[in-house]
Amino acid sequence: MLTVVAALIESNGKILVCQRKRGDTFELMWEFPGGKLKRNETPAQGLARELEEELGVTSEIGEEVLRARHQYAQMSEPIELIFLRANITGGTIENRVFETIEWREPHTLPELNFLPADRDLIHQLATGKLKL
Repeated sequence: MLTVVAALIESNGKILVCQRKRGDTFELMWEFPGGKLKRNETPAQGLARELEEELGVTSEIGEEVLRARHQYAQMSEPIELIFLRANITGGTIENRVFETIEWREPHTLPELNFLPADRDLIHQLATGKLKL
């Protein structure tokens, strides 16, 4: 199983979401910043590394919000996706790897074409079942 971590970054009632680049796997679909854990990394260590690589910021990683498993037809092994709260502690967010990034109010998230593994979380955030 492949373990993937994703950041839930909230500011002024909005959540940071990112669109995958044209030409990438799952091109132009939306997701939360993050990525695959490297060997011997904890979820918090991996997410802090990914946020520095993708957005150019240092961060404080908080508690786990949700864990999901998903099998994509395009991938040979299932993924375990761990969503963690994160706070930016240094630097200014810059888009280093995405087509675009946006701050969105939770109720507007279903308007975007999110990756299937994210959809349960999107529903919970959009309906207010889960608050950040």
